Amino acid sequence: MPISPNQGSTGGGTTVTITGTNLAGASAVKFGTKNATITGNTPTSVTVTSPSGTGAVPVTVTTPGGTSNPLQFFYVGAPFKSSISPVTGVTAGGNTVTINGTGLSTATAVNFGATAATPTVVNDSQLTVTVPTGAAAGPVGVSVTTAGGTNNGLSYTYVDAPTVGTLNPNSGPASGGTAVTIPGTSLSTTQSVDFGGTLAPFSVISDTSISAVTPPGAVGAVNVTITTSGGSAVATNGYTYLAGPGI
Repeated sequence: MPISPNQGSTGGGTTVTITGTNLAGASAVKFGTKNATITGNTPTSVTVTSPSGTGAVPVTVTTPGGTSNPLQFFYVGAPFKSSISPVTGVTAGGNTVTINGTGLSTATAVNFGATAATPTVVNDSQLTVTVPTGAAAGPVGVSVTTAGGTNNGLSYTYVDAPTVGTLNPNSGPASGGTAVTIPGTSLSTTQSVDFGGTLAPFSVISDTSISAVTPPGAVGAVNVTITTSGGSAVATNGYTYLAGPGI
């Protein structure tokens, strides 16, 4: 006589189906000493809503013909989440985050706001999940659903991918040291600015503007790359290093 699922929340409320023979007219289904609520019954199955409980308990079905042999049902506590990393990512989704906590081994879903994603369980204290596409930039709640229930409490922030415009000025001496203003969008989480692969010191002025100081470079045009928590944007040949005068 199989039982499915054979585990559920300590708070009860799990829909459980017990299959077998001669089950018609079931008058009681007990989880340990507690009665479950019968919601469906046929000669070969009984569907119930589990009561609250803890640990492993025997499940029996009582019909006019007697009481069945017991099956094991395991109560699982609600998951606890301690951290999520990284806590931000591009609105398009697709990056992988790691969630740490306890009671995660039976995780079946991770919700980012209203959008569910299917996790990969590493062990009882860790899982990974691919972030789904966000509806818009901004923070959303993150919840994990397991056989023990659903736990909220973590937050993830979607960040729009950056864009970059024309640098001002867009040329200067190869020796570097030129203060440059870089316009664009979604620049507030900028992590690095590089000129032709060489990192430059920078400061974020606003979400639409960055100030940077050019590093030394070879004469010619180079790409300027802005990297934020939402991704990268490239100004192709956005800055030109000029040769110094010679006499």
